Amino acid sequence: MNLTVGVRRVRQTAVWAGFPGMWNMNFRLWPAMLALALPSAAVPTVQGAPVAASEFGHGAPPIASSQTIIVGGASLQIDFADGALDLSKAIVVTRIQAAAHSVATYYGRFPVPRARILIIPVPGRHGVLQGTTWGDRDGFPALLRLRLGQTTTPEELADDWILTHEMVHTALPSLPDEQHWLEEGLATYIEPMARVQAGELTSQSVWRDMMHGMPKGEPDPKDRGLDRTHTWGRTYWGGALFCLMADVEIRRQTGSRLGLQNALRAIVAAGGTIDKQWPLERILKTGDQATGTRVLEEMYARWSESPVYVDLPQLWEQLGLKAEPAGITFNASAPLASIRTSITAASGPNTAEADERLRDFKRFSEKQSL
Repeated sequence: MNLTVGVRRVRQTAVWAGFPGMWNMNFRLWPAMLALALPSAAVPTVQGAPVAASEFGHGAPPIASSQTIIVGGASLQIDFADGALDLSKAIVVTRIQAAAHSVATYYGRFPVPRARILIIPVPGRHGVLQGTTWGDRDGFPALLRLRLGQTTTPEELADDWILTHEMVHTALPSLPDEQHWLEEGLATYIEPMARVQAGELTSQSVWRDMMHGMPKGEPDPKDRGLDRTHTWGRTYWGGALFCLMADVEIRRQTGSRLGLQNALRAIVAAGGTIDKQWPLERILKTGDQATGTRVLEEMYARWSESPVYVDLPQLWEQLGLKAEPAGITFNASAPLASIRTSITAASGPNTAEADERLRDFKRFSEKQSL
């Protein structure tokens, strides 16, 4: 959705009929994630603190409890609004910590030094229902609001992609509406890449869902380029397709030494985060300077004003990807196989390990609920 508050972009993600998940992945938590220790010096619980009506409208619920964790060099204030949750707060905080760790892994640190994360329980619902991210709000460089269903299960929370998606939004300056596709495309593309690099997802699952989702981003006959075509498919998946092709091309030109990740890290390091407003030209130039290429600037010049079609079957073949009934297989001798490997950096856990880690998470959840 394209919403604007003042001069700051509101980046909003929701789950609705026909859109069950950005990648439809099976995320698994594991013991190493659970071992990420929450700081002992968490801020004291705050009872009854009101949520500013300027942010969330009149009648917003008061804050029932609050604590701060440190992840990736950032201070994250987690506020729970009044309302019942079947899950313990410790389980929710652990999931937030894991998502922040993934984002920090991809960017080298958490993009902003401070952020507030507001959890709003929703009675009678289950799952992570909706996320919204603001930049430069009420003293925080980033403010994230998540609507969490009261009856959400540990499995549903573990499968969630919205939290990581929203955190990725903090790593790019706010852009005007015509370039909203880059904000959403990056979040769509980076969310699973961050999680696979952190060991939360398998590379097979990432490429499987990419092969399934990327065709939704191809232009139709009436397309007028990404800046002028604001359909759901082009905004999310068209933007993600731009990112994938940029990643492949940067790695091709640099012999897989550098990729889109290096460009994005440079943008964040230069201060290009959600609380800032940069012209797109500055964002693209900063990224290109980091890789010693002109891939982002040249691709934007073409993709923004006219439809660019990608031969996805050929791309998958060159990357060494083949969809089989039992899943994705990799061809190590494919022309771009080294690029495919470098994009995900390292394979995630195999299925057996992932299942065992989910069982560990569930056991942890049961202990916390006692």
